[in-house]
Amino acid sequence: MSTPFPFTAVVGQDDLRLALLLNAVSPAVGGVLVRGEKGTAKSTAVRALSALMPEVDVVSGCRFSCDPHSPDPGCPDGPHEPGASGSRPARMVELPVGASEDRLVGALDIERALAEGVKAFEPGLLADAHRGILYVDEVNLLHDHLVDLLLDAAAMGASYVEREGVSVRHASKFLLVGTMNPEEGELRPQLLDRFGLTVEVSASREPDQRVEVVRRRLAHDDDPAGFAARWADEEAAVRARIVAARELLPSVRLGDGALRQIAATCAAFEVDGMRADIVMARTATALAAWAGRTDVLAEDVRQAALLALPHRRRRNPFDAPGLDEDKLDETLEEFGGPDGDGGGDDDPDPDPDGPGGPGGQPEPDDAPQGDGDAAARPEAGEGGEPQPSGGAGEQSPARAAEPFRAKVLSVPGLGEGAAGRRSRARTEHGRTTGARRPRGALTKLHLAATVQAAAPHQRTRGRSGPGLVVRRDDLRQATREGREGNLVLFVVDASGSMAARQRMSAVKGAVLSLLLDAYQRRDKVGLVTFRGSAADVALPPTSSVDAAAARLESLPTGGRTPLAAGLLRAHEVLRVERLRDPARRALVVVVTDGRATGGPEPVALAGRAARLFAAEGVASVVVDCESGPVRLGLAGRLAGELGGTAVTLDELRADSIAGLVKDVQGNRRAA
Repeated sequence: MSTPFPFTAVVGQDDLRLALLLNAVSPAVGGVLVRGEKGTAKSTAVRALSALMPEVDVVSGCRFSCDPHSPDPGCPDGPHEPGASGSRPARMVELPVGASEDRLVGALDIERALAEGVKAFEPGLLADAHRGILYVDEVNLLHDHLVDLLLDAAAMGASYVEREGVSVRHASKFLLVGTMNPEEGELRPQLLDRFGLTVEVSASREPDQRVEVVRRRLAHDDDPAGFAARWADEEAAVRARIVAARELLPSVRLGDGALRQIAATCAAFEVDGMRADIVMARTATALAAWAGRTDVLAEDVRQAALLALPHRRRRNPFDAPGLDEDKLDETLEEFGGPDGDGGGDDDPDPDPDGPGGPGGQPEPDDAPQGDGDAAARPEAGEGGEPQPSGGAGEQSPARAAEPFRAKVLSVPGLGEGAAGRRSRARTEHGRTTGARRPRGALTKLHLAATVQAAAPHQRTRGRSGPGLVVRRDDLRQATREGREGNLVLFVVDASGSMAARQRMSAVKGAVLSLLLDAYQRRDKVGLVTFRGSAADVALPPTSSVDAAAARLESLPTGGRTPLAAGLLRAHEVLRVERLRDPARRALVVVVTDGRATGGPEPVALAGRAARLFAAEGVASVVVDCESGPVRLGLAGRLAGELGGTAVTLDELRADSIAGLVKDVQGNRRAA
């Protein structure tokens, strides 16, 4: 077994270490979500925490880690006899992003059910994590059905399994810790709210600190055991401090003044529900215990707000998380209690020398940028030729209009892509629609169909006991139907004909609305823009719609309209993406007025490029941005070439486009 990196050897990341330690002191805080860029020691710190957790007493032989002092009366392995107990280290159970539902909650032991004719339950990860840590790396990429199961278990402190003739309930109280890179997509609000605390982490920009990070990492890699031994005293000190804080926690007094500050702060930042108030109260109490105090002070309330509220405050999906600290200080000062709970020191650090002393407010993630940000590169119009109406050269970016709720655009047919919420698909999870013989490895057994296939042959197979004689040919795979996430590729015309500020503002508002829809439906998104004489991939396909929104906001306009170049670049993006993710179907959304200018035969060339999509059956929608009293209908003609449908900006809000993409003529994918 490899030696983990010591928790106390992690350089910097004060907020991250403090949030983890507070949960170790008081698991009732509700876990922590760690958001940040890759390579910032998120996983290292979380895995190191398990070594600091106090040991737990368990009933010997219980697969569900019952406490011998108060065993679960409904434990599937119970009832437990008194006296049979032992202790073990607290477990840290990792939930892989691609885990199955059976692996998470447990399932019927199929082998025993078929061979012995008995119902036997095989526990899952929720049982293993009871009274320990459940760690989900890349939690934002977790499938929705697993998220729902986690929500249920976190809310009720128990896991309920009702399937295939098995009805089991067992305790499942765990410290939920998740890490994520926001560039790969955001979390559903329901799951976000289940994390007690959240912290933002980023790599230090201080050279000396970065040098120390590298030095310690190399030293650990060269001699893990020796490195851990050098930090053993610090680890033991933190472990002892956690135990002392746990013992002190019941004696901590949360006065009326502190409670009033907590309630006023949650109200001031307009958080939904009451969970934020409860989490802040528990966090402030844990902070006081960690500092060795029995009274909650204003500095504890302030630090609790910085950890518990950023992910709960009401905001749009594309807004950066964080709190206005000036507003926070004003609220705390206004509602400071007369009993000494208010008016704390401006410095929120109760123990700056402690190994987990609180840090300052984390800075929100910057919008994704890069040296190759094609959307920000200026291009002049082609020399010697008159510019299209709407603008002659590059214009400053127009702000997006207020987004609205867009109608659902779905890909026709039945796909087999990653789980999501847009188009119909055969999935591993969803409602069971039938059974079939397995093609390859059996992944989801249809028990009733398997028994039905085996039943007529029992006598000829010489069955004599209670078990069912099952052959390979009897096995049946369950077929299920759910929803998949798609690749929504935006192809946006940024030429001079679109450059009228009012029109471009409306266009950006419409695309932003569709991005919001993609965020909610767990899609991947990409952005191709064309203007001047070329097209650029402003954003390669990604799960981060935040990045797409940021690129859209800075999109300049002006120059000619190389429509063919935009379509060909989009076609190339889809070709590459099919190699990476062949099961994910695409929806191409072309936002243009349909004009094509520049170069020889621009209209004919655009038509040939569009027919490439139609020939491959790619679902497409053309958002017609043409305005004015005289309409040329060019966008509708382009939609016909694409084998898709045209819709105006106004119709994106209207009921008339319900099921719009279902009418795509070019997509004939078989169900």
